[in-house]
Amino acid sequence: MRVAFHVLDVFTDRRFGGNPLAVIPDASGIPEKLLQPIAREFNLSETVFVTPPTDGRATKRARIFTPAKELPFAGHPTVGTGFLLADLGLVKTSGDEATIVLEEGVGLVPVRVRSKDGRPVFAELSAAKLPEKGTAPASDAIAAAISLAPGDLLATGGDRPEAWSCGLPFLFVPVLDRAALARARVDPARFESALRGSWATAIQVFTRDAETTGASIRARTFVPDLGVPEDPATGSAAAAFAGYAAARDRSGAPTIRYVVEQGFEMGRPSLLHVEIDRDGGGGVTAVRVGGACVRVSDGELSLD
Repeated sequence: MRVAFHVLDVFTDRRFGGNPLAVIPDASGIPEKLLQPIAREFNLSETVFVTPPTDGRATKRARIFTPAKELPFAGHPTVGTGFLLADLGLVKTSGDEATIVLEEGVGLVPVRVRSKDGRPVFAELSAAKLPEKGTAPASDAIAAAISLAPGDLLATGGDRPEAWSCGLPFLFVPVLDRAALARARVDPARFESALRGSWATAIQVFTRDAETTGASIRARTFVPDLGVPEDPATGSAAAAFAGYAAARDRSGAPTIRYVVEQGFEMGRPSLLHVEIDRDGGGGVTAVRVGGACVRVSDGELSLD
């Protein structure tokens, strides 16, 4: 049995940047017991297995695996899969914009794909769940978990560590500047101790000291318990961060837009475009996360 696969770089318009993703666009014949081993073989942050949907409202079903386990939702696999299905002509599209609905563990996730000259150039997911706030550990324990001093963290005023989720919980940890962000390193024992039993066991460390023109947030994401020591671009974190950002925005704007830069410390620069819609009372009504994608390689798995 031979199965086609494709590898993309997501949240970048250049090869070898962004977050690499493996997608198997027709995984319907792969035995269940092989899905996790295949994800371990690719050893990327995530691998996606696409099958026919079980929900008639969906275009395709997408199952997302890290090297360690299956996830109910993840951002760069969702964006990349929507982009690839359009690029391969495996879903019906018309004009310069199309919407693909992916059935995932978290529910139905629409992906809007924009094209230019007949080829996709940008894909954007709409989060199936709105941001939900959870509990966070003490700041001193968080600092130790990522090998920083307590003074490197912002824990007073507008910014402080908080946990949010749009289907996958993240602990957001604000630090003073890019220098503090660059020093962050997971201390395995202290990381496990600080987050044991926590609502969010993934950490995104961030600063408002961004480097790229047009970006306002610089971030790094650590998810060691899912087999991802550091992630180059994390769409699910960008979606969850919308809750953190909206809670602090006093502009009154019905739609908030900003760009997150990530992966720079890993040599895989990524740009994640975020949009947050709000009602008259400031409540979040929709979250969208998108970016460019680039196909890098195509091949076949031999499963005989």
